[in-house]
Amino acid sequence: MIVCAGRIEQFDFARPVGIGMIESAITLTQLCIEEKPEEILFVGTAGAYGKHEIFDIVSSHTATNIEQSFFEGNAYSPISDVLDGISCDGTVKLFSKVSRETKNAVIVNSSNYITTNRTLWEDYTARNIYLENMEFFGVVQAAKQCGIPAAGLFIVTNYCDENAHRDFVKNHQEAMEILTEYIEKLEIRN
Repeated sequence: MIVCAGRIEQFDFARPVGIGMIESAITLTQLCIEEKPEEILFVGTAGAYGKHEIFDIVSSHTATNIEQSFFEGNAYSPISDVLDGISCDGTVKLFSKVSRETKNAVIVNSSNYITTNRTLWEDYTARNIYLENMEFFGVVQAAKQCGIPAAGLFIVTNYCDENAHRDFVKNHQEAMEILTEYIEKLEIRN
């Protein structure tokens, strides 16, 4: 099953699950219970912490949820903040096909807030976290809870800096077209 955030980020070949970690986790859990997919591939946009260029297409099977206050020593979490979407059974057929074609798979950070402080890039990249997407942690958590392997395919729309929102808006439409064409070329549609 291919899923996406929805609203302004919809694809005709993907099921929308909602924006942010909570909406995506709730909706995807419901879909998993009702439809029992063999695997899940999340597709969408992401901000970059400097390693990737605008319009790069990057794959991932690992999500994290690290809030900025953690880097400042102002927070801790008693729950696991790193999830591997393919640890369920070691394979995601859709992911295997896209991961051969994209930049190296990376860890994607999720938060309900968009990073706009470029000085934090070093904190993220020191932990091999190179992208930011609001939904991916929720998607991987829901899939893992249901015992379904999951992965993601992302197109970079902006850098996580003071221009993040402006650049996201400016690049979003073109990014959606590029990602749609890419997925159609791979013939991995639902």
